[in-house]
Amino acid sequence: MRLLLLGCTGFVGRALVPKLIDDGHVVTLVGRRVFKGLEGQQKSGNLNYLQLDPSNSNTWEEISLVKALEAADGVINLAGEPIAEKRWTTSHCNKIKKSRLETTRLLVEAMSRLRKAPQVLINASAIGFYGTSPDREFTESSPSGNDFLAGLCSDWEKMAGAKPRGTRLVVLRLGIVLGFDGGALGKMLPIFQAGLGGPLGSGLQWMSWIHRTDLCELISNAIVNKSWKGPINCVAPNPVSMSTFSSTLAKTIGRFNLLPVPAPILKIILGDGAKIVLEGQNVMSEKLSRLKFIFKYSHLEDALNQELLNTE
Repeated sequence: MRLLLLGCTGFVGRALVPKLIDDGHVVTLVGRRVFKGLEGQQKSGNLNYLQLDPSNSNTWEEISLVKALEAADGVINLAGEPIAEKRWTTSHCNKIKKSRLETTRLLVEAMSRLRKAPQVLINASAIGFYGTSPDREFTESSPSGNDFLAGLCSDWEKMAGAKPRGTRLVVLRLGIVLGFDGGALGKMLPIFQAGLGGPLGSGLQWMSWIHRTDLCELISNAIVNKSWKGPINCVAPNPVSMSTFSSTLAKTIGRFNLLPVPAPILKIILGDGAKIVLEGQNVMSEKLSRLKFIFKYSHLEDALNQELLNTE
């Protein structure tokens, strides 16, 4: 298939793009940053790159992007400003919203103008859709929460839901994606390797995670399988507490698991963004179970051991 990818130039994209090309797809990447490392694939004609800002309305008037969308059999939209890396100032919250909502709105409107819309739209969301809870279990049928992230995800999914009638929609409610070169694990690994790691906050909060390899395989399945539709919780079947995560990570790399990082310190550093790591939710996927998706890494220890091999 010919695929148009938005926001796939970072942590997930580094694994997803080679996977899609290996699967035989022809990929066109759209992003603000230059995507490096696949020059050979680009020369072979399997990868094209458009350095454009998809949250800018003028971008969707570019002939190169219009033609790429017209040729696309499927679209994958993972575009979004990082959520947990900065304080949630008014300015940063606006960037978080615009990068997701405006990009998705403009994409869906552009798709609706086509004579023949893409067969499938795979659009990101997050398990933040459900809000947080220390004791509730959430599945795809659970209602949305009422905090900032829940409202953002709900609006994001509504934007994607306005896609053309003939386009199949898959919404990826992403858990914490694990990979050694980015995301939460990428930030925590150097600290633990230095012997300074420990659980964040109380350590009792839930951490619903997925290995990046499994996420890429999941997306690969969603592209071609027509039975995949609607919201899907992209989480491994065995969530853990933050305390268990930190002790397992420390054990995996042979380091100490020290005292918890106090919540007030995280709030000083990240402001409201500390909610991402201080509060959590126990999320399961009824959809993936029904679809009989087989995880390569269903247990945290196996996932972390694999990542350790990648760093050696």
